[in-house]
Amino acid sequence: MTPAYESLLQQLKRLPGLGYRSAERIAMHLLVEQPEELSDLITSLEAAKSAVGRCETCGNIAESDQCAICSDERRDVTKVCVVEHVPDLIAIERSGAWKCGYHVLHGKLSPIHGVGPEKLNFKSLEQRLEAGNIAEFVLALSNDIEGQATCHYIQEELVGDRPIEVTRIGFGLPSGGGVTFADSVTLRSALESRRAYH
Repeated sequence: MTPAYESLLQQLKRLPGLGYRSAERIAMHLLVEQPEELSDLITSLEAAKSAVGRCETCGNIAESDQCAICSDERRDVTKVCVVEHVPDLIAIERSGAWKCGYHVLHGKLSPIHGVGPEKLNFKSLEQRLEAGNIAEFVLALSNDIEGQATCHYIQEELVGDRPIEVTRIGFGLPSGGGVTFADSVTLRSALESRRAYH
C-alpha cells in the first residue's frame, strides 16, 4: 500500500471505536468505492472544526457561547444532570426523560490514567454553584470505581455544605455500564428512580 494510504489508516485507527478492519473499510470506501463523498466529508469536517465548540455553561457542543439546551428558557435550570460525555447527554435527551439542565464533565476522575480534577469540566460547574441557582444535581455517571470517585468528589469537594440535593441514578444500569448505550426505557427508569447520594 502507498504511504499516503497508510497515513490515512493510522489517523482513522486513532478514532474511538475504530480498529484496523474498520479503518481499512472506511479508507477504501472513501478512496476507491465512493471517492465523490470524500470532498463533502472534508468540507463538513472543516466547517464543524471552525463552528463547533463547547458551551460555556454546561460543556455540551455548541455553535455559540451557549448550547440549544442552556439557551432554552422552557427548561428548569435549577436541576442539573451531570454526565461524563456529550453522547451521554444525547442518549438522555433522546429518551425524553429529562427536561432540565445538564453538565458535561468530559470524562471521570481516574488517577491511574492521570485524570485529575483539573482535566475535567469542573471549573464551570463551580461557577454554576457559586451563582446559587442550583437546587439538585443528578449524577448520571458510570457505575464503576471511577464514576463513584467522581460522584464522591462532586458531593464532598464541590457541593459540600451547600443546601443542594444530590441524587444518583442507577436503577436498571448494569454494574460497570454507562449511560450512552442504555435504551430509552432504562434511562427513563434510572432518572425517575434516582435516589439521594451519600
